[in-house]
Amino acid sequence: MDIYEQIVELRRQGRRGAVATITNVRGSIPSFQTAKMLVRDDGSIAGTIGGGCVEAEVWQAAREVMEEEKPRTLTFNLNNNPKYDTGLVCGGTLEIFIEPVLPPALLYIFGAGHVAYNLYKVAQIAGFEVIVIDDRESYANRERFPDAREVIAADFDGATQQLHVPESAYIVIVTRGHRDDMRVLRWALNANARYLGMIGSRRKTIAIYKELETEGVPSEKFAQVHAPVGLEIGAITPEEIAVAIVAEMIAVRRRALPNIASKSYDYIARNTTSGAAQDAVEETADNR
Repeated sequence: MDIYEQIVELRRQGRRGAVATITNVRGSIPSFQTAKMLVRDDGSIAGTIGGGCVEAEVWQAAREVMEEEKPRTLTFNLNNNPKYDTGLVCGGTLEIFIEPVLPPALLYIFGAGHVAYNLYKVAQIAGFEVIVIDDRESYANRERFPDAREVIAADFDGATQQLHVPESAYIVIVTRGHRDDMRVLRWALNANARYLGMIGSRRKTIAIYKELETEGVPSEKFAQVHAPVGLEIGAITPEEIAVAIVAEMIAVRRRALPNIASKSYDYIARNTTSGAAQDAVEETADNR
């Protein structure tokens, strides 16, 4: 495969990488303008920009670019720095642009009710590819979710055993009941997804956490869960809740969450009896 095909394959696998391209050349260099090198998330490479110390530094920068998800430009003056003299360099200056290769933003929605339907619509507008899972064929079908990447009508336990969720994925649990929420959460805590959210009031969320703790799930695992799910914008209707959830996912995607107020509840540190008024609001809004 050429480098473009390998980029497509990398994204298809839900993996990250970075592409380095020589964009400007002055003088003599051991490569050519537009030469490209792909660095994958496991450190392997495809293509070359000339080898030697330049390529080693670009490899390291590419690892940082894929982690930060922000491009950067590097400039190398081969005349003035003897470490680039490998016997192949005649002298010259080159600029290399490194851009991240990111997998599609893939959202798994567990549940296919009112909130899930609106979440599917809003998430697609925001650029997420959506997979819907529900155990009711009357809800989980192509007529209801025509543009979803996949619609799975199956028992939740059976469905989760068949799923291979990439680390870059987003998971939102909005099933029709808290018992099913807990079944999916039990699995999702070990999926290592980029984002994990679950609907429900603080009181009901904590009840689920406590029950899972009795099964042996470490309480530290719950720190990764955004629950009650979504940014705190006073959302009540299914449409508003969908907007709040997608806004939170975008904040995670763009690494802006530390600067934005989230409803995520600190199970370990906070008093579980607090927030009774907010619980009442959230339970009223929990219309799936």
